[in-house]
Amino acid sequence: MDLSISNRNRCLSIVLSLAVVCAFGAVGIAADDAKKDEKAKPAEATKDVKIDDITLKVPESWKQQEPTSNSRKAQFKIEKVEGDSESAELAVFFFGGSGGGVDANLKRWVSQFQDKERKAKITQGESPQGKYVFADITGTYNMPIGPIVQQKTKPLPGARMLGVILSVEGKGNYFLKLTGPEKTVAAAAKAFRDSFGADASKEKELKLDE
Repeated sequence: MDLSISNRNRCLSIVLSLAVVCAFGAVGIAADDAKKDEKAKPAEATKDVKIDDITLKVPESWKQQEPTSNSRKAQFKIEKVEGDSESAELAVFFFGGSGGGVDANLKRWVSQFQDKERKAKITQGESPQGKYVFADITGTYNMPIGPIVQQKTKPLPGARMLGVILSVEGKGNYFLKLTGPEKTVAAAAKAFRDSFGADASKEKELKLDE
């Protein structure tokens, strides 16, 4: 056997082994750095918006707009995320202590989605601003368009609504509706809950009356 060739092969094997170890080590470091970058990203700055008897802490990127109807106390535009064709909207309603019962409003919200592939989950909880009921509905949304009196809608497949009935003691119910494409609403869901102090981990399921 040629010992010089054997030694060269052994050296080459060692070099290749070290290269593999270094490569996997570099991948591990890169992955760790990515996790650190994710954690290091600052949370989006928020602003307090007072709406009569409640105060919402909303991300600064949520653009407050002039309400499009007299029944709205406030509304915000939430820019679409990649992959969605439309932005989302948060609308806040207050009817001076009226506005119908909780059960009736929840059923109405659910009915705004077409029966096919519709999914709805209703929970209840308590925030610093009052007790609330939270509706999470997905499917094809019959999105209102034009003047309310005309009751015109257009179907929005792959939509999601997060609807809240927030009961403020001594004042009445505030109605918060975040609607839009599912991805955009999903991206805004935590900020929406945070805006009025909700805690999803403490919510309990609520079933509607038949």
